[in-house]
Amino acid sequence: MALLHRHQLARLSDAGWATVLARPWDAQARDCLAHWAAHRLPLVVTRQAAELLAADEVALGLPAPARWGRRRLALQLPRTAVLYFDEFPKLADVQHLWPSGARAALLALQAALVACRAPTRVYGSHGWQALSGLDHLRPESDLDLWVSVDDAAHADVVTRLLHAFTVPSLRLDGELVFGDGTAVAWREWGHWRGGRTRAVLTRGLTGVALLRDTEWREPTGLQALAA
Repeated sequence: MALLHRHQLARLSDAGWATVLARPWDAQARDCLAHWAAHRLPLVVTRQAAELLAADEVALGLPAPARWGRRRLALQLPRTAVLYFDEFPKLADVQHLWPSGARAALLALQAALVACRAPTRVYGSHGWQALSGLDHLRPESDLDLWVSVDDAAHADVVTRLLHAFTVPSLRLDGELVFGDGTAVAWREWGHWRGGRTRAVLTRGLTGVALLRDTEWREPTGLQALAA
């Protein structure tokens, strides 16, 4: 059975989509979901309640593009409705969405992340537009990166690389994800490690926690973000 993690994509089976479309949605939601089903677009794994996991069900979301009012649709489905799990595109795979004024800086950042062995995926508006081809992006949209890191020292290196990216036309945002799936917003990590805050918010599959330790508790386990 596949281990779930945040920002993971779920590709539904035909039977799974039939289950979704049989539910009593309003007209706008139904039109959006029908498009998703017809084009076999993915849903995203969201925060999971313990009782849902125990019942072998999964909570999924669909952040709709502007065409459907940017609604956020929530679903709960049995795991058997999921044909397979997938991942958001890698940074290199969304170059066609990079603003021209940020291209050189993004190429340099991408090379630096590869050099320090930090696999990077793009979620948020850029990730969804790359997947669907629809109007998820706004002119002011951040580029949300989900960067896999090994430990605190590796996270510090990656945070410095991200912080050094200064392009007026594009703001970077996103998270560092450790081997056990624990994630921290990279800006918050930098503030915490620099002593500017006394705690850091960690995010996991089933909830959030405020970490006040003076030293990072190094997570262990499988890499949550595929290379």
